[in-house]
Amino acid sequence: MFDYAIFVAYALLSLALVLSFVRLVLGPSLPDRVVALELLASLTVGFIGVAVVATGRSAFLDVAMVLALTAFLAAIAFARYLEKGGHRIDD
Repeated sequence: MFDYAIFVAYALLSLALVLSFVRLVLGPSLPDRVVALELLASLTVGFIGVAVVATGRSAFLDVAMVLALTAFLAAIAFARYLEKGGHRIDD
């Protein structure tokens, strides 16, 4: 049952990654693409979390935390860029 749950988690995360990548490519505006990129980073953290549960190697949790913090800082930087009057094509 545990292996089945891990398989389902990987399958759902993979589907979400594909749909997020489609939004990244087809996003009509820059903020849409940035949100999709943030979602890709969050889903990657989810993949790492499932891999930690599946393999029992807790060393990968450090990688997940660094990726999550980096993605968060990138989102903050982009929000500040838009707040300061950055390039927007959706206005």
